[in-house]
Amino acid sequence: MKILVVEDDLSIQQSISMGLRKFGYAVDAASDGERALQMVEIHEYDAIVLDWNLPKIDGIDVLRVIRKDKPDIKVLILSARSEVEDKIYGLDTGANDYMVKPFHFKELEARLRALLRRRFIQSDTRLSYGEIILDTALKTVYIQNTPIELTKKEYGILEYLMFNKDKIVSTEEIMEHLWDSSFDGFSNSLKVHINSLKKKLSIFLGEQEVIKNKRGFGYYIAEVPL
Repeated sequence: MKILVVEDDLSIQQSISMGLRKFGYAVDAASDGERALQMVEIHEYDAIVLDWNLPKIDGIDVLRVIRKDKPDIKVLILSARSEVEDKIYGLDTGANDYMVKPFHFKELEARLRALLRRRFIQSDTRLSYGEIILDTALKTVYIQNTPIELTKKEYGILEYLMFNKDKIVSTEEIMEHLWDSSFDGFSNSLKVHINSLKKKLSIFLGEQEVIKNKRGFGYYIAEVPL
């Protein structure tokens, strides 16, 4: 999943970004509201962590523009404003969640996971397909009750495809949601990761093909109308 962190305090911005990357998220960052809106216009994000008090364009004004142009993006406001009236105002303006600084990173990540499940209309922390169980909270994949060792990118690909079961997902969409904006879109990195993922799954599933490709359209998991 791809997250945009909008925070003018660089120490907080870097701390959140590094923490989310350790959990396998693709992360971009912006230090002011103007840059944030530019990035939202160019890139596709699954969620945004948005500070209220930002240079150039205030966070609330950024939120208003996002809600007008891209209403499906999940937005979590992260602010030092702790009054109940501030929380209500932020939520009424269109935020999906609101956290007060100082905060605990594990709670932030858990709230983002909850928002992303809602983004994909998924209430449980676990996804399943046949004998494959994917736990989005533990970032772990099990087959026949045995944990499978996957890289962060392999896990991210499988998670995204399982969130989008019964849908063909284009190569461009996968890369847009799983790599940050500095990624070279012309590399064959995605194909390499998918081939590696398929090999690891085949150890347990044999010739059963879980991840399929429709040439010219993209990848999918499970049966979809073709």
